[in-house]
Amino acid sequence: MSEYEKAYRPEDITRLFVERANKGDATGVAELYAEDAVVAFPPGQITQGREAIRKLWEMAMTRNPKFEPEEPLPTLINGDIALTSTPPKDGTGARAQVVRRQPDGSWLRILDQPEFIQPK
Repeated sequence: MSEYEKAYRPEDITRLFVERANKGDATGVAELYAEDAVVAFPPGQITQGREAIRKLWEMAMTRNPKFEPEEPLPTLINGDIALTSTPPKDGTGARAQVVRRQPDGSWLRILDQPEFIQPK
C-alpha cells in the first residue's frame, strides 16, 4: 500500500507531480503513473513502465530541476479516461496527459507528452 496522496481528480496529478518533483522524490513521481504508462521523454524517445519512469526521474532529479505549478486547461473526461493539459510557463508549447480512473476512484497517468517540441 502506497503512503502517497492519491489524485481523486485528474487535475490533481499535475499538482502532486510538482510537489514531489520539487522534493526530489522520483518514486513519488512514478506513483502518479500506471504500471504500463508511456512517457514521451526525453525528447525524441519513449520511456515505458512505472519502474523505467522512476529511473528516468531519478536521473533527471540529479540536476535539481524546479517546477512551477501551471494553470490547467479544461479537462476532457469520457468515462474512465481523461485528457489533461497545461500551457507551460517555459514556452515549450503544451503539455498533455491521458489519465485513467482506477478501481478505487483515483486517477493515474497512462500517456504523458510533457513537451510538444521537435527534438534537436
